Amino acid sequence: MSNSNKNSIKVWDPLIRIFHWSLVFFFFLAFLTEDEWMTVHSYAGYSVGLLILFRLIWGVIGTRHARFSDFIRTPTQVVDYLKQVVDGKSKRYIGHNPAGAAMVVVLLISISLTTLSGIALYATEGLGPLSETFFSTWSDDILEEVHEFFANFTLFMVFLHVGGVLFSSLLHQENLIRSMITGLKQKGTSVQEISNRDPS
Repeated sequence: MSNSNKNSIKVWDPLIRIFHWSLVFFFFLAFLTEDEWMTVHSYAGYSVGLLILFRLIWGVIGTRHARFSDFIRTPTQVVDYLKQVVDGKSKRYIGHNPAGAAMVVVLLISISLTTLSGIALYATEGLGPLSETFFSTWSDDILEEVHEFFANFTLFMVFLHVGGVLFSSLLHQENLIRSMITGLKQKGTSVQEISNRDPS
């Protein structure tokens, strides 16, 4: 075993990593094919929806750091963590830090609303799984505005997420993008490093 492996700990399981990069691919595929390639856009949207459904299930029954119970924090804890970042006293978390956890929640909600509004919009044309529901009678103009709002909001949050990942990587001297590829993070020896189950 190499020294790098001896100093590493498995954090992200293969399913989480596949989910993460698949979601990136299908979200941007859907976003970039919104008007001109509606069939591709629709199937990409359905794929996003299935991925979100998987993540919700895996967040309950999955591996330790994939579970919501491991990283979900209260708003107060998130604010306290951000204050620690500003003061230069933020702790290193093995899994998601409180700010990253909040971003996960926001993105899951935003992407879900983007997907649901898109399926509802599709129903106004008599298409999709909701075509036989009350959504088929809704105003397509309103649903289109809602769908575009959440899509653009999600895109904004994605860029904010990437910025946060890069900042945290620099702050704690670790490559978080590589961690989401390999599943590994460096074992820490600093007193500033804590497990996500540590409430402090």
